[in-house]
Amino acid sequence: MKNLRRLLPPLSSLLPFEAAARQGSLTKAAAELNLTQAAISKQIRALETDLGTQLFERRNRAVFLTEEGRELSRMVSDALGPIGAHCDALRHKHEGGDVVLRSQLCEGLYWLMPRLSKFYQLHPDVPVKVMVSTRPIPEAEERFDLALQTIGRDIGSAKLVLTGADEVFPVCSPSYLNGLDQPPDLTRLADYHLLHHKVVPQDWVDWDHWLDELNAPVRVGDAGEAYDSYPMMLQAALEGHGIALGWRRTVENHLSSGALVRPFAGSLSLPDGLSIYQPAEGQPRAGTGVLLAWLKSELS
Repeated sequence: MKNLRRLLPPLSSLLPFEAAARQGSLTKAAAELNLTQAAISKQIRALETDLGTQLFERRNRAVFLTEEGRELSRMVSDALGPIGAHCDALRHKHEGGDVVLRSQLCEGLYWLMPRLSKFYQLHPDVPVKVMVSTRPIPEAEERFDLALQTIGRDIGSAKLVLTGADEVFPVCSPSYLNGLDQPPDLTRLADYHLLHHKVVPQDWVDWDHWLDELNAPVRVGDAGEAYDSYPMMLQAALEGHGIALGWRRTVENHLSSGALVRPFAGSLSLPDGLSIYQPAEGQPRAGTGVLLAWLKSELS
């Protein structure tokens, strides 16, 4: 192998470049790396000087990758990502402590937490730390042993170890249902006040996707109220604002208590709707297998 020192640019410039390219902002990159924006700009200029090419276009205080910048960004991410994951795994190789379970916010709030006391009763010697997040697995800032996430979201290099079925169907409060002038009719869905969970990218089933899968002869677009948080949308449904799409594993307790009802019979089945992942690198902490077996029993 050739002398890497001669081939590589200043290594201190690669992290600022990667952060600015991923964030699309020098300000956000500076906040992430705990540096000043001037320091980020200086490192990127040094990298551009070393490579003899412009990596960003600077327009109206915003930065945009050039074609050469996009190519380099992909290569840097592909190279540094596995290195970072492996180094983190080495740091934690012999680490004890809590088994870290990363969970989406809604599944953690509505499905996991009501059940976790049963796990502690069965396995009081296995400490579990639950981290909840609205972000997909690749954006996890802390190492985890297991991650609970719905299908369709980015998982990066994590490996799938377990899946569980779920289903999606409309839900609303009894008060909203009782306030309708006529019995609910799916073909008149556009006439009702609908609640939407809108995110970017749209990696959750939305109303028109749900209607497509059921071959229903109606579309609703974005009419109604939109929320960027599933728990907020679900709370709106509980308060009688309108009809929302609910995932069975997150609404089953509300259905059992009568706080929510199903106004229509239609349902979209997701055979592997809820999945468990492990990091691709490193050894899991002691107790991870016990927690995984328990999750499997709860998902089945």
